[in-house]
Amino acid sequence: MKEIQVLDKKFIEMITGEAIQQRVEELAVMIDNDLRGKDTVFLGILNGAFLFAADLFKRLELPACISFVKLASYEGTKSSGTIKELIGWNEEIKGKTVVVVEDIIDTGATIERIMAELVMRKAAEIKIATAFFKRGVYRSKIAIDYIGFEIPNDFVVGYGLDYDGYGRNLTSIYKLIS
Repeated sequence: MKEIQVLDKKFIEMITGEAIQQRVEELAVMIDNDLRGKDTVFLGILNGAFLFAADLFKRLELPACISFVKLASYEGTKSSGTIKELIGWNEEIKGKTVVVVEDIIDTGATIERIMAELVMRKAAEIKIATAFFKRGVYRSKIAIDYIGFEIPNDFVVGYGLDYDGYGRNLTSIYKLIS
């Protein structure tokens, strides 16, 4: 297994870039089939979801728009427990199907915040797509519609996920070992 270092931490490869790309292709086919004929907006959650959102969006065949919102809850290797809105909403979503595109879902706090906002803005339908899902720590009742990979509650970097801003550019997912 491939081992890397990001800043002062060591990580080992957990999911290859090739496996990620194959799964993104599968998710795109599912979304195309499920949402065909619907007025759809994809809402990527920055910073982490930018790679997943781009890879997914370019594989879709259905006509759709994409926008981004930036929310933050992580500090170092731990969730801060609070969500700070950093860049606001700029897309009209009333009456549209919205697909929230997340890099990783753990406790569900960010998804709950986003869902409340989308309901308030009168989205017709809301779907959630995540590259990675930590079911073991998920505390929300909100269903996740499209899951790339279920992973354990390890701290991970790569494919948009970072450690203090570094490691987002890695094509594979790496878990913290020390």
